[in-house]
Parts: sequence; structure tokens; C-alpha cells
Amino acid sequence: MSAFLETLLGVRCPGCGGKLDLAGLCRACREELRPRHGSNLVYLGHYQRWGRVVRALKYGGKRDLLEALIPPLTVGVQQSWWSLHGVTAVPTLPYRKLVRGYNQAELLGRALARALELPYQETLTRQRYTPSQTRRRLSERAELPEDTFRPRGPLQGRWLLVDDVITSGSTYRRARAALLEAGAQKVYGACISVRNPNVLRDISL
Repeated sequence: MSAFLETLLGVRCPGCGGKLDLAGLCRACREELRPRHGSNLVYLGHYQRWGRVVRALKYGGKRDLLEALIPPLTVGVQQSWWSLHGVTAVPTLPYRKLVRGYNQAELLGRALARALELPYQETLTRQRYTPSQTRRRLSERAELPEDTFRPRGPLQGRWLLVDDVITSGSTYRRARAALLEAGAQKVYGACISVRNPNVLRDISL
């Protein structure tokens, strides 16, 4: 949808709530999108600032946000010099994908793989139901069971694991552990936002 049509229909920028002068995300918000680097992780900012963008992509069907999100994420990965062999994403349960029509982490992962000119591969399956970490209070975010994710097959090389948001770090750690179990030499991460800055230290362990 064009910015003119979105404005005509009263659609607001999901980043700041202001008027849209570009499709998907306004110019001012786009200018704020800069890659940030944690330990083996690239992200675009904190959830307090970009949570509405995450929710618009995850629940609102705003796939046009990828056009604004992928370029800075690509730059961040390229700046890291990780020499990647492939890109994958944190999987969701089949019924969640059916309800939404897509897995937002997979959308990000596939688009990022194209931008980086790397193969994208579905490397994991999700075995267990768990409540959304984003919607749980900090005290409720327990470590996920070890068998939450299962590798689809053996892996080699260095992989980029993509998710929309890292909340407690539990989901990311379990998915990364499953990739390493499958034979990945190293696993790096990329996401839109991080909810708790302390997680940047925790997920590097």
C-alpha cells in the first residue's frame, strides 16, 4: 500500500504513531533504524522504542515493514564479518503459522538471506507449546524445556539465527543449542529488538 493511500485511510506510522510520508514506516523512524551490536548479535534497538513495529509485523500483517527493516539489519551483519554459510529462523508452531498466515521470524530470515545473498534453510521444528514470551511478565518468563526445538537434520558451518524480538533470551538460547547440537560450528543472531538489555549479556554465554 502506498504512503498516500495509507494516509488517506488514516493509517499511522507503527513506529511513532505519526503520519506516514513513506509506505510502511515514516521517514523519521527509518532514519532512527541503525544496527546495534551485542555479543554475536545484531539488532535495531530496544523493545520500548520498536515494540509497536514488532507487533505490527507479527500481528498486523504489515509485511511492507521489511523494506525498512532489512537494509539496516543487512548492514549490521555485514559489519560483523561472520563469514556465514546460511540463514535460518526461530520456528513457530504450525497452528500459529496457520492463524497468522506466516511466521514473522521466517519472513525476516528469508528477506535477510536474500539481501545477504545466502541460502535460507528451515533447520528446526518446534516441538512444544509455550506462551508468548513477549506477553508474559518478567517473573513468568521461565527457561524453556530443552526439547522445545528439534533439528530437521545435520548442519555444518556458521549460521545466522533470526527472530523478531529477544525477550528473556530463553527461546533464542534453546534454538541456538539445537542448531549446535545438529552440528553447526557457530550460531549468530539477528532481530528487530531486544526487550531487556541484560539479555545481551545472558545470551552470549
